[in-house]
Amino acid sequence: MAKPSRIENNYESLNKYSELRRVRGEVPWRLWIVAVIGFWERAAFWGLTAPWQNYIEHQLHSDPGRPAGALGLGQSMATRVYCAFYLFYYATPILFAVVADGYLGRYVTLVVSVVLYCLGCATLTISSVNSLIERGWGVPGLAVAMFLIGLGGGGFRAIMVPFIADQQTQTEPRILKLKTGEVVITDYQLTLQYIYNLYYWVGNVGSLSWFATVYMEAHVSFTSAYGLTFGFMVTAFIMLVGGRQYYIRVPQEQNVLPEALKIIICACQNGLKMAHADPSYQLIRCQKLVSWSAQLVEELTQGLRACQILLAFIMFFVCFDQMQNNLISQAGQMQTNGTPNDLLPAMNQVGCIVLGPFIQEVLYPFLHRRQIYLKPVSRITLGFAFITLSMLYATVVQLFIYRSPPCYNQPGSCGRNQINVWIQAPLYFLISAGEIFAYVTALEYAYDQSPKAMKVVVQAVGLLVGGMGSACAMALTPVARNPYLVTFYASLTGSMAVTTLVFWALFLSVEGAADPSIALSGVTQQFGTHPAACRVADEAPLLDPIDTGNPIELHSGIIYQTVTTELQDQTDSLKPSLPRKSSRRLKKGYNDFGSVGHVAPLTSVVGFYDQLQPIAANRLPPQSKAASGSLDHRPVGSLSRGY
Repeated sequence: MAKPSRIENNYESLNKYSELRRVRGEVPWRLWIVAVIGFWERAAFWGLTAPWQNYIEHQLHSDPGRPAGALGLGQSMATRVYCAFYLFYYATPILFAVVADGYLGRYVTLVVSVVLYCLGCATLTISSVNSLIERGWGVPGLAVAMFLIGLGGGGFRAIMVPFIADQQTQTEPRILKLKTGEVVITDYQLTLQYIYNLYYWVGNVGSLSWFATVYMEAHVSFTSAYGLTFGFMVTAFIMLVGGRQYYIRVPQEQNVLPEALKIIICACQNGLKMAHADPSYQLIRCQKLVSWSAQLVEELTQGLRACQILLAFIMFFVCFDQMQNNLISQAGQMQTNGTPNDLLPAMNQVGCIVLGPFIQEVLYPFLHRRQIYLKPVSRITLGFAFITLSMLYATVVQLFIYRSPPCYNQPGSCGRNQINVWIQAPLYFLISAGEIFAYVTALEYAYDQSPKAMKVVVQAVGLLVGGMGSACAMALTPVARNPYLVTFYASLTGSMAVTTLVFWALFLSVEGAADPSIALSGVTQQFGTHPAACRVADEAPLLDPIDTGNPIELHSGIIYQTVTTELQDQTDSLKPSLPRKSSRRLKKGYNDFGSVGHVAPLTSVVGFYDQLQPIAANRLPPQSKAASGSLDHRPVGSLSRGY
């Protein structure tokens, strides 16, 4: 492979490069190490949760013919405890997201999450010792362990997704010559897509640990099974802390969460439109100075759009979570021939492990060679379609069960119906394809579209949506009973189909807005057929600094100046008088920006230039006056993005 070359920043080059096949860039070795950390976490999580049902439900005994047990709380209580843990697990990422994005940064918060995770695993391992269970420490130990694992695991899930993408520092496109002689161009979007497919695939490989822990639970002890998962998390901690000097740790950004909350409140108070929270709109229409920038409003709007897409996944998770309960029960209605009915969901992990590399290394390159690039909305829609097909397949399987002897539509009342359980296996492969196309793309899209200082928050919203879907699935459990299961699965099929169509219709405009972008020398350019696609934002003329003690700040074309005491005599005449019944919001604008001097709020950009010109002329050095001339009166639109 030839040495990569940089792209020239001109329209002719853009047209030339747009014809090249786009490929993913190389990923650094540190990204693979972070992926392995994710492997150990997934191995620990699934290794812990797989034995929980038996651990909570059955009593401690020594009969090898019965399922292993420990606490003896019964099936109903075990199911409620299990579901409560998952709801807590999906809710905690919001807390860690605020801490990571607003205070400690991603890496430090990730280390804290892993420490809590390790403490939870250690607590569960110790409390599962038979002698301690007999003394009554089993239930309190489980409660403390679930609390710590829910905190640590939820924080880990939310932070690891943006953290692994942070390790990819090469985002600009490069020209490469392959060994075959083909000249291609690297695309960061395809690289990001590969990173998250890799992360998800590695996690699914790690989830196979539940085979080991279930075997150890049945043939050794719960303590040995949980001790193994504790070892997994200790390994993850060592790799995370030991490689800290090699990881890319994004510098802590300014905490924008309070400002983001203010923007959302402002938008709600102004017609539920984010555009009305723009500083220019607030100043011209509301005579109000705000503390945030137009750029933050724009980034927050993008992040909220990503959250809108994530909300569509509620129905996705309702269908996905059928694997945890109803589909296991469906398998129990058929002839298993010695195969445990709860083994069938493992086909989902097997499907992800098999289909993941096929889609990433075979299907996508096949499409790319034909200049076909599936954008995020298309991939998510395709994933939703696969989930719809999986529920349709479950409906058909249930129909076959009801038509089979000896119990027909009351399977289990007189034995299992005469239909082989492995007829259910293709269903899990359909769900696996839906995960890869939809859920992995959602992780990628949420990272790419969220503001730089709010990436963990947006990922946490995605996990919270997963919790909402799980809660809905749990609420539907009582109605999933014989002889109405065909109607139940058919209803899920119809609901998922409607979700797919509505999602495609609502976000079709996002899909067609632009092709995957290529950053050219720091300027984001989009493939197009018109020179406007290569246009660089207008820039205001550069002036020598005015020594006023505070810079002139520009916000989306609306300029305001903090006037220092030094210039106060020259500008007293510019200070507007407050209305007799001035609002608190207008007074607050003075307090927000007037700590050094006072603010001259303006309702007209042209009027402000009339006021600013004599001040600037008196303060500019002679060479700057000659170079800049007078300040012209330009419309508001011409000043936008000029900073």
